[in-house]
Amino acid sequence: MANTYGKVSGTFQEIENAYGKVSGTWQEADEIYAKVSGTWELVFAAFTATSFVTTNSGSGTFSVPQGANAIHIQAGVGGGGGGLRGVDYDKAGGESAGSGGGSGAFVSDKIFSVVQGETLTYAVGSAGAANQGGYSNSGGSNGGTTSLSGSTTGSIFSLTGGTKATITSNGGVQGPLRQNTNGVKGTATISGSSITSGTFKNSSGTTVNVTSNTSGPVGSFNQSGNGANGTNKGNCGGDNCAITGGDGGASFSGNIAGGSGAPGVSNGTRGSGGGGGSSNAGGGPTPSNGGSGQIIYRFIRVQ
Repeated sequence: MANTYGKVSGTFQEIENAYGKVSGTWQEADEIYAKVSGTWELVFAAFTATSFVTTNSGSGTFSVPQGANAIHIQAGVGGGGGGLRGVDYDKAGGESAGSGGGSGAFVSDKIFSVVQGETLTYAVGSAGAANQGGYSNSGGSNGGTTSLSGSTTGSIFSLTGGTKATITSNGGVQGPLRQNTNGVKGTATISGSSITSGTFKNSSGTTVNVTSNTSGPVGSFNQSGNGANGTNKGNCGGDNCAITGGDGGASFSGNIAGGSGAPGVSNGTRGSGGGGGSSNAGGGPTPSNGGSGQIIYRFIRVQ
């Protein structure tokens, strides 16, 4: 269906809302039909919200549909950083726990202005791999950046990932004990024009207020912010002392828990940081990965 236009003060303008008198009362029309070559055809339909789309990895483009003027980001988050391995020393006078990775910056139930027909380019931040370093850093990675921009609108948001947990001062088999640093939180840069008032038609055709969008991870409308640092438990004193790994930073303002430190190490999810490994506390020294980034979105038309 093409765009529909009407003449206003001698100038054709695109119709956004249409009304008709029903039993003496003006009511908004959901659809308008016109007879074309003897057949009734749909020429106008009020825009209703699209279904949510979830993107958990990669990058690409998609177009803003005709009639939409806003994108509702139910959830957007950068990748979580990887956790650090724990170390069991031999006659070093202590043991060292692995620190947790940081979580990515986030957006939850935030609405941005877009232009119908423009191309949006997205990237979803990858999960940070665990740092397997024993007495010195070995591998691991930071969480990737999640971003969205429009060919007309420009940059909408950039959510950097949390960093991996690292060893800041190397140790050795017989000592000294290493010194650890937790993964650091990702930061949010919001560049798009946020919409905080108005109404739209949901997928069932009911008109609702934009502030009713509270289904995201934070549970309230128009939220965004930085991630959280991972936990650094450092070292314990005495050979064969027991110390568990640090937890990864939680994402979405603490609503999605980070990966747990050993024992029972678990990977981060939805942009949270990976857990650190333990030493002599059960569960072993193995750390875990951070959670991958994410974008969940739909298109709406705000009046």
